[in-house]
Amino acid sequence: MKQLSLGIIGLGVVGSSVAKILKENQTLIAARAGCAIHVKKGAVKDLSKSREIFDFPITNDVNEILDDPEIDIVVELTGGVEAPFEIAKKALRNSKALVTANKAMLAYHRYTLQQIAGDLPIGFEASVAGGIPIIKALRDGLGANHILNIRGIINGTCNYILTKMKDFGVEFDEVLKEAQKLGYAEADPSFDIGGFDAAHKLLILASIAYGIDARPNDILIEGITQITQEDIAFAKEFGYHLKLLGIAKKDGDFIELRVHPTFLPKDALLGKVDGVMNAISVVGDYVGETLYYGAGAGGEATASAVISDIIEIARTKSSPMLGFKTTSGVLKLKPIEAITSAYYLRILVLDKPGVLAQIAKIFGEVGISIDTFLQRNDKHHSTLLLSTHTCTEADIKCAIDRISTLEVVKAPPAMIRIEK
Repeated sequence: MKQLSLGIIGLGVVGSSVAKILKENQTLIAARAGCAIHVKKGAVKDLSKSREIFDFPITNDVNEILDDPEIDIVVELTGGVEAPFEIAKKALRNSKALVTANKAMLAYHRYTLQQIAGDLPIGFEASVAGGIPIIKALRDGLGANHILNIRGIINGTCNYILTKMKDFGVEFDEVLKEAQKLGYAEADPSFDIGGFDAAHKLLILASIAYGIDARPNDILIEGITQITQEDIAFAKEFGYHLKLLGIAKKDGDFIELRVHPTFLPKDALLGKVDGVMNAISVVGDYVGETLYYGAGAGGEATASAVISDIIEIARTKSSPMLGFKTTSGVLKLKPIEAITSAYYLRILVLDKPGVLAQIAKIFGEVGISIDTFLQRNDKHHSTLLLSTHTCTEADIKCAIDRISTLEVVKAPPAMIRIEK
């Protein structure tokens, strides 16, 4: 039986799990890959850190892996954007296949890597939704379909926080501290709760589904830091689930790409996905809706996806990294201001007569109609909770800007989009 040699760069939680699974399941993996797979060398930044004992040598010089002619596949499992990009480029230029879990690097450099790779395979299943095989589903399993839309819960930290807020009535800051203690959120959680992690994953999925090259600064990204129990109460009152979603939607020759908190109808399958789990709904023009659910993070789930790429590289010839031999060249990114949705607004106002009339007048002048309305009062203020019928992002932003200038409005209005 032939043998395939790996070099693993980064032996943290995921890298260690990759090495463990390759060793413990080596017979099964060899049978599926059609060859024996072994790790020739690993690379880490700091050799002085205590770590588990591996049955292969470890270095702190990545070039020992990148320049080794006997290593067939470089497995890149580090963090950051530019440093791993340099590693990936050198691996490909040295005629080595590449497997990476680095969503941030791919969000910025995926098309450059595809161009450099040529016929060399690049595996990146682990970059989106951990152990859920969504990359292969989009690229291969749904290859006969035009993808009409993708909606995904693709950040477990945010899903955990919103679930706890819903189930236990606690505020965002309290749940975030609990998530950090449990290891679901980082010490600096801004990347997750700000929506950027989900945005990077969405951009990767959109490239495969639509052949579109967009970057994080091109798309709408909003996190969950402004969510309150009043928003949760509105969701319960009107039969919605509240989730942070990554959304890609085809509209003629345009693609909407956006990440934001979203109200979903009570019967939506995605709305029932709670805790740290991930789920992605994909609608194809012929297959209809398919749903993918599972662990979106964690060392072993992510390592499982890494090894699936290694097996695929071992058993097949190369295929286009992002699923297209040539770019489609037809679909364009829809401008943010042209995106359409229904909207929910939370507005803190003085509790006095005529306030609602002032706000309704602005909506009427902008051309937005109100769908549902709820009012909650305290001693001196009222909180208005309302939803609109479908309108454009430009119109709702215009209305919010005008409402914010009213003397009776005591805080900037909060807004959440609604997916019908």
